Amino acid sequence: MTQQLAQLPNDFVWGYATASYQIEGAANEGGRGPSIWDIFCKTPGKIKDNSNGDVATDSYHRWKEDVALLVRYGVKAYRFSLSWPRIIPKGGRNDPVNQEGVSFYRKLIEELIQNGIVPFVTLYHWDLPQELHNRYGGWLNKEEIVQDFVHYARVCFNAFGDLVKNWITHNEPWCVSVLGYGYGIFAPGHVSNTEPWIAAHSLILAHGYAVKAYRDEFQSAQGGKIGITLDCHWLEPYDDSPQNIEATARALDFKLSRFADPIYKGGYPDRVKSILGDRLPDFTHEEQEIVKGSSDFFGLNTYTTHIVKDTTGSSTDVLSGFVATGHTRRDGSEHGTQSDLPWLQTYGPGFRDLLNYLWKTYKKPIYVTENGFPVKGENDLPVDQAIHDNDRVEYFQQYTHALKEAVTLDGVDVRGYFGWSLLDNFEWAEGYKIRFGVTHVDYNSQKRTPKDSSMFLTKWFKENIQA
Repeated sequence: MTQQLAQLPNDFVWGYATASYQIEGAANEGGRGPSIWDIFCKTPGKIKDNSNGDVATDSYHRWKEDVALLVRYGVKAYRFSLSWPRIIPKGGRNDPVNQEGVSFYRKLIEELIQNGIVPFVTLYHWDLPQELHNRYGGWLNKEEIVQDFVHYARVCFNAFGDLVKNWITHNEPWCVSVLGYGYGIFAPGHVSNTEPWIAAHSLILAHGYAVKAYRDEFQSAQGGKIGITLDCHWLEPYDDSPQNIEATARALDFKLSRFADPIYKGGYPDRVKSILGDRLPDFTHEEQEIVKGSSDFFGLNTYTTHIVKDTTGSSTDVLSGFVATGHTRRDGSEHGTQSDLPWLQTYGPGFRDLLNYLWKTYKKPIYVTENGFPVKGENDLPVDQAIHDNDRVEYFQQYTHALKEAVTLDGVDVRGYFGWSLLDNFEWAEGYKIRFGVTHVDYNSQKRTPKDSSMFLTKWFKENIQA
């Protein structure tokens, strides 16, 4: 007999997430300046289908249609990001603010609130103003970028903070630093074994000082919360050998703890410090005090579970912590259903394990700010077939069940869940061929068509949150 689980508390929030460059389009409209992704996408060979975010899902013009979808789906909240170059086109603290950009987001936020949808607003989801990259190297210049990011954050707190009570500084600084400055597969496309640690350090400090500004100048009057979103897969050792158990801990340190530990505990993990040596920047005492405790919650983007093997001695990939990851267990079995991306399979139990680990380790309320699945081959299907996204429904069945078990059986304090994504959209280096949406988008007509997965989540949360 399966155990009947209690419901989630009535203040649990759920909804969907998006990001500005992935959906807005209107790259050259409304006073927006270019971002590093605009430039990166025009570099031959960087985007698999040679596409870009110039139009995306045209949500700059179709935002009311998007809000209507959210209303139809019955969500409680919507997580989206602000485009820094739409608000400050050149990005800097002495550069002009674009009031047309501010007005666009103000209208969106007001529309959400009028429809009973709580906005969760991300300040930085990867679209750095290109001008700041040109001027001083962007995230590689701590002295400049921290000041400019804090100024941008203040502009947003002033413009929207009377309405926005849930702020996220950065989305996935691991992706920004490692994929952008290490492997070179994300903007700005640098390949280096020194720059990722510098960029990550700047991102952590920019977060910390932006939170300080909010807490010192805005929080008491506006009454909001502020934090950061980190990305992490759950990690399991390939076997019980000491080498693979240690490799799994090391991989977690390089993926997650080197961001989470400074923010929640006050410093970089010892494993990371010993491996990187003087490549890892130090925090001054003042910086350490600013960063420690600088998130009111734990924002988590998570998609899958990986099995870890030690590659010390045979690998030069310090960015991963000298490990290899995959989905195949020692007995040859796999985690679950394969998605359209090689790194992502369905495995709900790993999600439960990760939530438990984060709660026990960092002791902060958790918001799952992204979680989703791209169905294999979906882009090749006509819309009348693509909307019957059974593999995505199976994924959400497993992950919502794991979420409910973590909350009701294990006592993990999870406050919210955002599916990725509201819409099929521009999937960064993969272009438009990878579809994560619960809503199908025809990129020729921009027609939105709900998929079965949207109906599943609407029904599930209606039945599983206390009235």
